[in-house]
Amino acid sequence: MAMYADLQESDFRKISRLVYELCGINLHDGKKELVKARLGKRLREGNFSSFSEYYQFVTTDEGQDELVMMIDSLSTNLTYFFREAAHFEKMERILPEMAKARQASGGRGLQIWSAGCASGEEPYSLAITVREVLGDRHLSVPILATDISTRVLQTAVRGIFPHERMKNVPDTIIRRYFQYGSGKWRGFFQVKKEIRDMVRFLRFNLMNPFPADFVSDVIFCRNVMIYFDKPTQEILVSRLHQTLNKDGYFFVGHSESLTGLDHSFNYIEPSVYRK
Repeated sequence: MAMYADLQESDFRKISRLVYELCGINLHDGKKELVKARLGKRLREGNFSSFSEYYQFVTTDEGQDELVMMIDSLSTNLTYFFREAAHFEKMERILPEMAKARQASGGRGLQIWSAGCASGEEPYSLAITVREVLGDRHLSVPILATDISTRVLQTAVRGIFPHERMKNVPDTIIRRYFQYGSGKWRGFFQVKKEIRDMVRFLRFNLMNPFPADFVSDVIFCRNVMIYFDKPTQEILVSRLHQTLNKDGYFFVGHSESLTGLDHSFNYIEPSVYRK
């Protein structure tokens, strides 16, 4: 095939509609070049002659594995440790009171859900925060981390990251919770096993029904809703509200807001809400 296949408007519409139906991601007109660039690589690797042929393949039973790869390619989100640091400072303040309330009620431990966890920096940042604040009690605070991309989840499970992802991590935290790479891994850091063991990674489509064990006390769903249109955002926010325990906290990205959406959360401060 040609080095740069042309993405026809009709093919872009078909691909956009398929992605929206599957996972709610809104690929508007401004995303056409992104789709062309990211799926162009899939076309070359699969030896497809056109985007039309590629679309036809991923909509067959035979093409279901490639369909997952297509979603992976279009949903990748680059992140880094302790991104939007104010949220982790907020967690430092609320974790003791939440843990104390849970102990007083004799109930189960706290659960945190990182929804749209990308390559794992967010849930590992949460695990480190829990460990720093609660110490050995961290074992009663499991962290669920989900994403629709199988590729980024593979990176997350390994817990190995290049130094540029560590730009917001103090040296004391790096020494305490990371191992320095050597040899071919020089310039990389691996999250220590004690922190990796706190996080359960799972591929999950936020458009699917939420399992009962997703019920959480804190939900981070940051820089995820920007991919969705308003109706999909309202559906997702409603379902997240339902799966959050009473008095639980909901965090969205600093560039996001529930303003203009029909929702049942109580506003606490910018990008932070409570049930």
